[in-house]
Amino acid sequence: MSRIGKRVLTIPENVTVTVNGNNVSVKGPKGELSTEIHKDITVNVDGNKLSLDRANENAKMFHGTANANIKNMIDGVTEGFEKKLEAVGVGYRFALKGNKLVVTAGYSHPVEVDIIDGITLEVPSNTELTVKGTDKCLVGEFAANVRKIRKPEPYKGKGIRYKDEHIIRKEGKKASK
Repeated sequence: MSRIGKRVLTIPENVTVTVNGNNVSVKGPKGELSTEIHKDITVNVDGNKLSLDRANENAKMFHGTANANIKNMIDGVTEGFEKKLEAVGVGYRFALKGNKLVVTAGYSHPVEVDIIDGITLEVPSNTELTVKGTDKCLVGEFAANVRKIRKPEPYKGKGIRYKDEHIIRKEGKKASK
């Protein structure tokens, strides 16, 4: 049996979890999230404890995933998630213009990205970007799409990278003697 699926989750006192058939919704101080789980997974809420059971072996692959998704929803409505990005390179920068993120990343034109609902952006300096939100999937996807505009290259290290990301550098050509 899945170890993550068997994990018993503790619900904080300021969070409300409601189960309506296959739909699980979590409401907390930072907002409300809901997800639909597999029909063979049952969610049991006893006071401040939440556990998941599966009806048969066919739901085995959804057991741990459903538990992890519900845990991420609980963490999202209490603390939230954030990803930090940095732009490395001459002239690489981030800017907020209304409802759009403007990324200058070495192309002949600046790239504009629409900010999706549920995401808040902060630009502490013009080379740093912080993506915040309650939904872990949305935060990660938006940060990955911004990084995809100009991935870091291994020779000079230029590009958009995560704050804690380490780029393995290559040496390049050597001058012959």
